[in-house]
Amino acid sequence: MKVIVCGAGQVGYNIGRYLAVAGNEVTVIDQRQELTEKIGESFDIKAITGHASHPDVLERAGAEDAELLIAVTHHDEVNMVACQVAHSIFNVPIKIARIRQQSYLEGRWQALFRREHLPIDFIISPEREIARAIATRLEVPGATSVTPFADGKVRLISARCGEECPILDTPLRQLTYLFPDLHLVCVGIIRDNNFFVPSVDDHISKGDEVYSVVDTAHVERAMRAFGHEDKVAERIVIAGGGNIGLFLAQEIEQRWPHASITLIEANAERARLIADQLPGHVVLHGDAREAEIHKEANLAAADAIVCVTNDDEVNIMAALLAKREGDLKALTLINNNAYAALLGPLDIDVMINPRETTVSSVLLHVRRGRIRSAYSIRDGEAEVFEAEVLETSSLVGLTVKEARLPAGVIVGAILRDDEVVVPRADTAIQTGDRVVIVARGTMVKKAEKLFSVRIDYF
Repeated sequence: MKVIVCGAGQVGYNIGRYLAVAGNEVTVIDQRQELTEKIGESFDIKAITGHASHPDVLERAGAEDAELLIAVTHHDEVNMVACQVAHSIFNVPIKIARIRQQSYLEGRWQALFRREHLPIDFIISPEREIARAIATRLEVPGATSVTPFADGKVRLISARCGEECPILDTPLRQLTYLFPDLHLVCVGIIRDNNFFVPSVDDHISKGDEVYSVVDTAHVERAMRAFGHEDKVAERIVIAGGGNIGLFLAQEIEQRWPHASITLIEANAERARLIADQLPGHVVLHGDAREAEIHKEANLAAADAIVCVTNDDEVNIMAALLAKREGDLKALTLINNNAYAALLGPLDIDVMINPRETTVSSVLLHVRRGRIRSAYSIRDGEAEVFEAEVLETSSLVGLTVKEARLPAGVIVGAILRDDEVVVPRADTAIQTGDRVVIVARGTMVKKAEKLFSVRIDYF
């Protein structure tokens, strides 16, 4: 697929990198020459310095035969105009725009993005999506990541396994016998910072981070199987009052009306603005690393702290200092991947990787066939996607065993007539099934082809 990415900032850089590594032909546009040089030298990407919404710049980028344009500059208006130009002049089939200003996204203005007005096919709001992802993790205490599939009936969860995990050193094939009624399939393991898709003969070791596809109704039992019996956080402190922090507070307020929220913001004017939008909750002006602020926030009594400032070092230090104040969980936003390996030894419970959420929101529109949702694991080392089985699929009528899926590809769950089916070797795949598939990055295209639609279907 030929893709143009407008904007080489953090979001554009990671989307461009992921799509290029996945084998797409990618061109990135940005006004800042240092950024275009960096991404052009680092990956097999064509980089152009210029204004992303100017027709001549888009022409140089190859918009005439591009299949997808992703506009993720820091300016909403540039993103909108880039999509308009791509549509009106170059007839680019799919346009995706990053929109940060929530005023544009209010329901009463939704007609703005129709094809006859501003022809944007899909809108992404990374800050809001990251906030939702964090709130979903808070719903499952002990999980390092939680992603819903199949209309929320299935979840991909990951959890670290410590000494208290009752299934350490147990071959995965035995989990069915140990927990016959538990709808769970182990689909990935991170061990010694390496990810692999396990076979039934593999086992779970102390320190592993295990990814599993679980029936949502069985999530609590699954977490107990991995040694986690934490309670849902009711007293939550948020460090950082940017868009993510504010959206997170609003998301928590909506999901758990009785939760207590304390938000810490370093900028006085921003703190006052947030206080007006969060009546009934505490908003403090100060540095989340300071002892006095910790006392005001009553961290000693908190259940969790979520650090989402725009500074990784502040997030890490605020989380570490908070852990000294009381028995609470620390969730920390980390943009620099170099810090990721430090967090385990530093006793930070959950690292929030914004790249995974942002890239995942784009993947759905890149994948072929009847792909309903997708999620990137570890910056593309693996991908989880939900696909509908059409009558033209080569999988129809085959059992999971007969399908002979490529190495590194595993079926995590099947949704059939609104019921979750745990896939076993003798489970037959039927037309209309919605299948949750996990595939290593190198195997994604092969897995995707299993659900592709032939032209004779139409």
